[in-house]
Amino acid sequence: MNEDDKKEFIEDFKKGDGPKRLDLWDYALAQQVIWENIIADMQKIAHEQGVDKELDKLIEDDMKGVE
Repeated sequence: MNEDDKKEFIEDFKKGDGPKRLDLWDYALAQQVIWENIIADMQKIAHEQGVDKELDKLIEDDMKGVE
């Protein structure tokens, strides 16, 4: 969803009546749950593959360069 889509969605929500607002709200909540599940799955995979440790090391090395 790009910025224009977000603006249009919010405007529809502002202009909507009770049932339409509830539908839009429900849709947004469903999308949030979907993305939270995707992120959780990505974190699990990254942990299993050791990618998270590689990223931690890169961040640590980067922070050493700042000091």
